[in-house]
Amino acid sequence: MKNVAIIILTFNGEKDTMECLESIAKMRSLNYKLQTVVVDNGSTDVDTSVISNFQFPISNFGFKIIQNKENLGFAGGNNVGIRHALENGADYVVILNNDTIVHTDLINELVKTAESSEKIGIVVPKIYFAPGFEFHKDRYKKEELGKVIWYAGGIIDWDNVIGYHRGVDEVDHGQYNRIEEADFATGCCMLIKKEVLQEIGLFDEKYFLYYEDNDLSKRVKKAGYKIVYAPKAILWHKNAGSAGGAGSSVQDYYITRNRLLFGIRYAPIRSKLALIRESVGLLLNGRPWQRRGVLDFYLRRFGRGSFII
Repeated sequence: MKNVAIIILTFNGEKDTMECLESIAKMRSLNYKLQTVVVDNGSTDVDTSVISNFQFPISNFGFKIIQNKENLGFAGGNNVGIRHALENGADYVVILNNDTIVHTDLINELVKTAESSEKIGIVVPKIYFAPGFEFHKDRYKKEELGKVIWYAGGIIDWDNVIGYHRGVDEVDHGQYNRIEEADFATGCCMLIKKEVLQEIGLFDEKYFLYYEDNDLSKRVKKAGYKIVYAPKAILWHKNAGSAGGAGSSVQDYYITRNRLLFGIRYAPIRSKLALIRESVGLLLNGRPWQRRGVLDFYLRRFGRGSFII
């Protein structure tokens, strides 16, 4: 029987985490043993005992909570959970945002796709906006809510060094119902084979927050594995904007700095030169935390960097 570990990172998100756990508890288990590992990333205003006392109704669904003493970022926090999972015999590791609700067959479909080929390293699901959390709330009919796509595979625009979600904001009419390769896996939800993590390593903690999923995806592909989109694996994302949304200080800092880190590592020469020119413009005319992000990139201040969480 295969062992699957779901890693859920939470930071001051007790309500979302509990709703996510409740949806996991309803999943159907066919031929795997499941352990859910909640990693509390140094929360400051929640009582984690509520999460600790959660009880799964199915005997082969295990549960563990790990409490970090400080916020290690998305990369570092998830790595704590991944290491625990691998040390305890996980064959597959599923990274899952705490602000998600999963379909009852999510894990079954992810595992089935992963086992279809040795060349598959990561499997990603179809992700909908949870009803009421769409970017454009007035665009959709009532019956379309819950069927608005957030992610149906990731595509990287190397000319501009930007990753974007295929199908985002579209109502699902079956247009993305084929199993196919993706450029990158989203950190919202991805299943990773144990062998892949053992070969390429975990998330790069230099990123702390943002672009760590793109970086992992790139390393997976460089190692010769495929990232595959499995449309029958489904979940709903609340997309609550916990980082403050576009233009927030946290996004200005980490996206600016980490896009430079990712692009200089992997982008074509022409795109690297364009990034450098763009960074000079941001350093001169950008918003305060964009300027700080550029400065810290060139000063090699990574991880948490200068930003105060």
